[in-house]
Amino acid sequence: MTGAVAAGPQGGRRATVVWLTAVGVYFLAIFHRSSLGVAGLAATERFDISASELSTFTVLQLLVYAGMQIPVGVLIDRYGPQRLLFTGAVVMTCAQLGFALTTSYAGAVVARVFVGMGDAMVFISVLRLIASWFPPMRSPVLTAWTALLGQCGALVAAIPLARSLEDFGWTATFAASAAVGVVLGVLVLLVVRDVPPGAPPSRTSKDVRTVGRDLKLSWRDPGTRLGLWSHFTTQFGANVLGLLWGYPFFVHGQNTGTAAAGLLLSLLVVTFMVGGPLVGGFIARHPWHRSTLVLAIIIATMLSWAAVLLWPGDAPVWLLAVMVVSTGLGGPGSMIGFDLARTFNPADRLGSATGIVNVGGFMASLLMMLAIGVLLDVLTPGTSTDYPARAYTLAMSVQYVGWTLGLVLIWRYRRRARAHLERTQPETFRHMTGR
Repeated sequence: MTGAVAAGPQGGRRATVVWLTAVGVYFLAIFHRSSLGVAGLAATERFDISASELSTFTVLQLLVYAGMQIPVGVLIDRYGPQRLLFTGAVVMTCAQLGFALTTSYAGAVVARVFVGMGDAMVFISVLRLIASWFPPMRSPVLTAWTALLGQCGALVAAIPLARSLEDFGWTATFAASAAVGVVLGVLVLLVVRDVPPGAPPSRTSKDVRTVGRDLKLSWRDPGTRLGLWSHFTTQFGANVLGLLWGYPFFVHGQNTGTAAAGLLLSLLVVTFMVGGPLVGGFIARHPWHRSTLVLAIIIATMLSWAAVLLWPGDAPVWLLAVMVVSTGLGGPGSMIGFDLARTFNPADRLGSATGIVNVGGFMASLLMMLAIGVLLDVLTPGTSTDYPARAYTLAMSVQYVGWTLGLVLIWRYRRRARAHLERTQPETFRHMTGR
């Protein structure tokens, strides 16, 4: 049995409308998640805070997001994706409105924590809707398009948000973004349903013991572990570059200048967007080789980083661009982890399995960003944050710990997962292998 919910003819116009409505909420979640990157300078002035206090916003928001994944997965299995999607929209809207109105640092921190909580409910709700409303063969492509359209929220959080802050100020800008959440929340109530008409309900009422059993079964399933380590290993490199250390690494570690650093980070976002449909199309046509593609992306990333870090002096911009593209492919590559969870888990515990997988990349990102920061401080005695190029080279090398660990565990669990699939789902195994 696969993760998809069986239901007559799936897909069609209504399924597309349901999916696009859910993607609208995900777009808004990415916008909220990315908005502080643009509003950072304004935030330091509004709340009179230091750079380290400003970084607390991002770290706490991602920590809450990662910590909420398994509980949210359990809640989706119990209450269904529509309720969780609506709740996420409401929580983000209230939090963003609070962020617009507060003038204290403590109030702003609380608001960003709740933004992270609402954000945590959205993506895996969209994945559950895709699994319920569309045929399994379309799931990888739609997941990729979901990621692509969501990244457009990051683009809107760049230039338009910055212009709005300049023209209309802090309160009006963030209050307006909160108002969008009200509209999307109403659309979720009116348009989105958990499953197509005539399909069995996806919600399951479970007691605490059953929830615990399902979590154990999901965790023990080698397909879930394969998805977890695939997500863990592919995603953190892109997050390290895009969320925190990419810009200072390019400017101070490689002496590219600010303009080139900005272009390289823009190339990272473009890679996310273009790579998503390409990766989704590949795994839809070649589901048996999903983990092979994951391994290829990781190896390409490791080789390109090695070329940059071992280059005598500053690496040329073209090599940095190659490194950015290979690392950026880890973003859409991490979506393969969710497709693995869908394949190996039955529908009634798909939310739990997806939550387990989604923890991987975000926890890896937090650990790597923290480790790089600690190493930079250790390698550069004193209080200066103007770290030398050699310190960046050594600190960025810590990523090889994560990549090596991931490669070993992906290789281990893909063998177990394939054997498990042949034993428990022989029809799916024959379909994927063509045997």
